[in-house]
Amino acid sequence: MNGAEQIAAERERQVSEEKWTPHHDDGHTRGELAMAAACYAAPEMVFIRRLAPNSYVFRDPWPFPNTARYRGFNDGDRRKSGNMVAPVPEGSERIRFLVKAGALIAAEIDRLQRAQEG
Repeated sequence: MNGAEQIAAERERQVSEEKWTPHHDDGHTRGELAMAAACYAAPEMVFIRRLAPNSYVFRDPWPFPNTARYRGFNDGDRRKSGNMVAPVPEGSERIRFLVKAGALIAAEIDRLQRAQEG
């Protein structure tokens, strides 16, 4: 299967197995689907940096609280500056992450189009 076919198959799996239906997706109005896609698509861990008193605080941008992190970072949302090394996926795992990202982007496009129509 080529990339587009893999993305379409993943989106179908998300709907049929995970029950992330269009109705479910319509509840994510703050860019959560796109942010999750960005987290999956990035070749390295990404963080949001915020200024805190006398330092910076780094926050994992994964948009779905109380769910598994996209790369196993499950030790809390806030990170202080320092060593924030996480494994970067390679090979088939990297492809799987990109497929998930593509399916989430497709879901976000569909959600936005439904919102414009309705």
